[in-house]
Amino acid sequence: MELVQQAPSSVSGGALALHQGGAIHTPSNGEYLTFRLGEEEYGIDILKVQEIRSYEQPTRIANAPDFIKGVVNLRGVIVPIVDLRLKLGCATAEYNGFTVVIVLNVKNRVVGAVVDSVSDVLELNREAIRPAPELNASSVDTSFIMGIGSVSERMLILIDIEGLMSSAEMGLMDSI
Repeated sequence: MELVQQAPSSVSGGALALHQGGAIHTPSNGEYLTFRLGEEEYGIDILKVQEIRSYEQPTRIANAPDFIKGVVNLRGVIVPIVDLRLKLGCATAEYNGFTVVIVLNVKNRVVGAVVDSVSDVLELNREAIRPAPELNASSVDTSFIMGIGSVSERMLILIDIEGLMSSAEMGLMDSI
């Protein structure tokens, strides 16, 4: 699979701090790995990505939440696998040849995230990132959305993958 570098779009506007779920996210110029979950396109900080692997059936862990598919052995490291479609409430999709696992390094812990497909790597500047829309916090958890990136006609939902994977609800990491 080849990842393609694309130039950022030019969108006017100033730097901003995004307020979501009580946290302040300050997007900065950077590269984002883009991927698809259903019909939507998402982006995560490329610096959190360790590798991209084809999907293999993980070993199921008893009593784990549905979004934790199980664990795999990655060169001697036992890696929990999270299905982001289930975690983010997307429509269930079939596992096929495009389904991949993005292996992440989050707070010195290796975690895998199942996605429908990986698109490319995009460089976004601050002006290309807008705040996520305000939604009723009791019905929709937007605390892990850093903003919406605009590139030409595309809109990317930028996810704070470190915050999501290290959240207490995920149960993957000890509280610090």
